[in-house]
Amino acid sequence: MRKHILLISAVMMMAFSLKAVDFQEHFKDKTMRFDYYHTGNATEEHFAFDGIVSDGLWAGSRNALVDELRLGKYFFEIQEPKSGKILYSRGYASIYGEWETTPDAKENWGVYHESIRFPWPNQEVDLVIYKRDNSDNSFEPIWEYHINPQHYRVNPADLSPMYDVSTIVENGDPEKKVDIVVLSEGYTFDDMEKFRKDARRFANTLLEAEPFASRKEDFNIRAVEVPSPNSGLNHPHQDIYKRSALSVGYGAFDSERYALGFNNKKIRNAASAVPYEYTVILMNDSIYGGGGIYNLYITAAADNAFNEYLFVHEFGHHFAALADEYYTSAVSYDINKDVIEPWELNVTAHPDPETIKWKELVTPNTPIPTPWEKEKYDKHSIKTQKKRRELRKAKAPEEKLVKLFNEKRKWDNELLSNMEYSGHVGAFEGARYMAEGMYRSEANCLMFTRYHKFCAACRRAINMVIDQYTE
Repeated sequence: MRKHILLISAVMMMAFSLKAVDFQEHFKDKTMRFDYYHTGNATEEHFAFDGIVSDGLWAGSRNALVDELRLGKYFFEIQEPKSGKILYSRGYASIYGEWETTPDAKENWGVYHESIRFPWPNQEVDLVIYKRDNSDNSFEPIWEYHINPQHYRVNPADLSPMYDVSTIVENGDPEKKVDIVVLSEGYTFDDMEKFRKDARRFANTLLEAEPFASRKEDFNIRAVEVPSPNSGLNHPHQDIYKRSALSVGYGAFDSERYALGFNNKKIRNAASAVPYEYTVILMNDSIYGGGGIYNLYITAAADNAFNEYLFVHEFGHHFAALADEYYTSAVSYDINKDVIEPWELNVTAHPDPETIKWKELVTPNTPIPTPWEKEKYDKHSIKTQKKRRELRKAKAPEEKLVKLFNEKRKWDNELLSNMEYSGHVGAFEGARYMAEGMYRSEANCLMFTRYHKFCAACRRAINMVIDQYTE
């Protein structure tokens, strides 16, 4: 019965979403940031309101207010209280959403501070947060909160400027462009010239990668200089301990190369210095590492040997919710082995040529599933991962790991570029941490190996998100 009720509700909400929302009627030209605490463990979760503040000028589209892509582990809607009409919606992911799948969540409770952002409403509204059901990936409501913009815990004052800002790329009004903010982390006052150069390097790297290159005029990129007390970041697995401005450090979820920041308010306050929708945190560090969470932020080490790949790979996670397409590397969280169709746009569990997500992109006369040198690739990759673990356990110098990564990249490119269906769009088995039962669209991709190009399915997904912010 509950599923039936939810289905009816979803149909009603979709009907409302098809009605155009008049921005001026419902919203002011500023951003409301709703802060809350997300707590729980592997079996239960709870939400608690923290506060509401102004997060600066509204940078999003005034036309594409309802999210038709519906990506992310979580999804929120801003609704009219009486009619239930959807005024604004977006999908997103969170640190909590990853943490709850780790072994730690089976033994302990966790508390994470989170924010969602939307245009400042002219009237009282209802916030509804949904979460995906693990059995079929449908969204189910898990928390509702009534928002009164006149409430005493709502602060409409803009934050006074605290940091120096600079414009790297500017192509037009924020409401008609994708706006990216680049934050410094682990850069002291004396390092800021380096940060400005690193931020420009990030922008150039991103906008040279397709499909960003073809659509570079759809982007604005601005940098915010947040000084840290020390150069570099915290590396607990290597016995390097430092404090930095935004709380970002390596070792998240006990994964040596995974870098996250847990001071959400500090990161959000810094980002609000400029209009933004997407956040990049550049780390003043030379050790390979970073992370990317959909509609939260990316972190990326600015000076490692694979920084260009890292910039674009992590941005793919953050921007278009792209799934990792690799499956032989270790990950920090428990993977659901039940094979259901994933919600991410670049992977599939159903390699049916008539219904596959990227059907219109499939190369003619390409068999689906698509044969490739999987056994040979797996054997070599597993051997490399074993060597990688040995080097990490021995706390080997970074140079040895870089050498191993370069050898692996060269070997991968040679094999994956010289197969019968190399360069074809089809359905290649092995993706999203699963060696079997999950498929990617091409033999190689920036989300699969340290390659320099996105596959066709990834490019399609990225273009869909760009369209959502530039309509």
